[in-house]
Amino acid sequence: MRLLLISNSTNPGEPYLDYPKYNIKEFLGDKPIKALFIPYAAVTFSYDEYEAKVNSRFQEIGHSVVGIHHFDDPKKAVQEADVIIVGGGNTWKLVRTMRDNGIIDLIGQKVKAGTPYIGWSAGSNVACPTLRTTNDMPIIDPKGFDVINLVPFQINPHYLDVHPEGHGGETREDRINEFITENQDMYVVGLREGTMLNQEGDSLKLIGNKSARIFKYGQEARELQPTDSFDFLLG
Repeated sequence: MRLLLISNSTNPGEPYLDYPKYNIKEFLGDKPIKALFIPYAAVTFSYDEYEAKVNSRFQEIGHSVVGIHHFDDPKKAVQEADVIIVGGGNTWKLVRTMRDNGIIDLIGQKVKAGTPYIGWSAGSNVACPTLRTTNDMPIIDPKGFDVINLVPFQINPHYLDVHPEGHGGETREDRINEFITENQDMYVVGLREGTMLNQEGDSLKLIGNKSARIFKYGQEARELQPTDSFDFLLG
């Protein structure tokens, strides 16, 4: 499989999808590609607006996207896609719409057969076995928590270490420790903003200038650098 799983679309003070665009270009190559874009995580803006925003950045690197919402048959669109891209937004809305359109398993089959996959934020979360390490409010019933299951571990996008002053609630680490207590066989990768995971076949690496925090029940959370091997996560 070929996967590029990005923590976040935009760093503070930068244009949309600016920081990862050259990583995306390297992943896709130089030959122009029109990728299938799944904008279902959008809630407060239209799919057309989302598609246009992504296209404006992709055109800078010689590629383009077409939204799945333009196709009368979403399943056929997935089956015929050369590349599949799933954008960020609300993970619960994304999963519900993918499930309603019957494409979750189809995406898994396509990508496991060699179709490249790019996701950011919610789009990275749904590459995992379950959506249950998302940060989003459950604004809609997803009709099930299982998702595409491209990787055998969980990702927590936008991972933060900070505990804001005056905040009495749990930290992100507290929440992940709750998850691994209930799911003791599962690794969780705290994927910090500005970083991404790239899988090429049996090799998995971290790209970016920050470490990733690795959680597993019964083990001390640990920091792995981009120079470290992440292959063990593939099991």
